Amino acid sequence: MKLIKAIILVSLLVAFSCTEKKAGGGYGEELWDGNTFVQKTVDASRLDENIIRAKVDGKWQEFELTNLPEIFMNWNIKERIGTLEGIIKGEMPNLEGPHNAIVATYGYMREDSGFRVNNAIKGCGFLPKREKIKEINQMLAETDTLHFMRKLEILKGMYEKADSLFDLNKQVSLELYANPQRGTQTFLNQMTDPTSVMVFMAIPTFKLKTIAYLLHPENPELTDYEKDVVEYINRIHSYFHGQFSKDFIAVIYNVVEVYNSSPGNDNGRGKRIVP
Repeated sequence: MKLIKAIILVSLLVAFSCTEKKAGGGYGEELWDGNTFVQKTVDASRLDENIIRAKVDGKWQEFELTNLPEIFMNWNIKERIGTLEGIIKGEMPNLEGPHNAIVATYGYMREDSGFRVNNAIKGCGFLPKREKIKEINQMLAETDTLHFMRKLEILKGMYEKADSLFDLNKQVSLELYANPQRGTQTFLNQMTDPTSVMVFMAIPTFKLKTIAYLLHPENPELTDYEKDVVEYINRIHSYFHGQFSKDFIAVIYNVVEVYNSSPGNDNGRGKRIVP
């Protein structure tokens, strides 16, 4: 009997050790397949229905996406247009506002840390509607060599038509630095548990609770739409910042909950406003 108990105990310890290894212990090498990866904690097969499944807190759950509310959109678009107009006039852009989201994630114990929680600032923006994305990618490609000031006017025109151009239940970004040898903490966390919370350093300010869906440009399993998404996010990034030698990992932040975190406001102070 003692021998049987000892065998069971050893088996449990080995199983626990293996489980822990999957969620940390290195820099994420095990998450890659050569130079690419497939995010195995997200099922986006029903994304066109505004449904996404994700492995959150160790179990698969289904989430329904929600549109960003009018109060968020009015603030976001006004600030973005104001920033572009300021740059056109020769002013330095502000670092605070809707472009720079502070993203909190959790899930992976990286080798150089005793914590799974992380926070990072990510440049983010909107994603075109599924039926518009090819047309916009073509437009960005055709106008990419124009003078920078003309390109800023084009970007401004896109934001002025935000409601008709953009998918209003998503924000997007790029993962610039993760690679098979060393994953960033945000990347490792999102690959392990895709829950991601975005907040903006501004007043008013908002908090978005999202499911992050990561797309590697070299993944041969990408759908036609996912290829368009990777192309768009990389194109819009280089359209403003200049050309890069490669395409980066694309991240879709699928919005599930929205909070008004503005101070001194009865409708703010962390109040959930949608759904």
